[in-house]
Amino acid sequence: MKALFVTVLYTALAFGANATLADADIATLREGDMKKLVVHTTPEPVSDETFTTGQGGEARLTDYAGKITLVNFWATWCAPCRKEMPMLADLQTEFGGDAFEVVTIAVGRNARPGMEKFFEEIGVDNLPLHIDRPMSLSRAMGVLGLPVTILVDRDGQEVARLQGDAVWNSDSAKAIIRAMVDG
Repeated sequence: MKALFVTVLYTALAFGANATLADADIATLREGDMKKLVVHTTPEPVSDETFTTGQGGEARLTDYAGKITLVNFWATWCAPCRKEMPMLADLQTEFGGDAFEVVTIAVGRNARPGMEKFFEEIGVDNLPLHIDRPMSLSRAMGVLGLPVTILVDRDGQEVARLQGDAVWNSDSAKAIIRAMVDG
């Protein structure tokens, strides 16, 4: 009985250590702009509020459970968003698929034609045109300024957040994404 207890205890400790190690590994990969990425010590749940998809339906961040998701809140009037969006598109091109997806969600009163023009002007054609017009999701997620980018794990938990723009196609950002996808 004591041997069983010890085995269970060490197994539990090992799983706990691996979760902490994964977070620590991501934190150690932060260089340059990625140093602004705040890695949470404990994953946090994402909101269950809905947003409108590019096709006009409703979706939730929890719909992406099972894959690593990089969620970017942006707006057409946001100059830093214009700068970083092509870099997010690069990540989608390199990593996008069954294991990873960049999810872009325009916040507020962005009109669909304006969003399409924004993407056309910056040469982005592989990211979704989702919108949170009533800002219920962005408020629930604590988005106070733009852009905000949130890294969500396969369990649908927020593991890291970056306020402001960043060089998302940098070696550091790619290493972080690769570690999450491979982890």
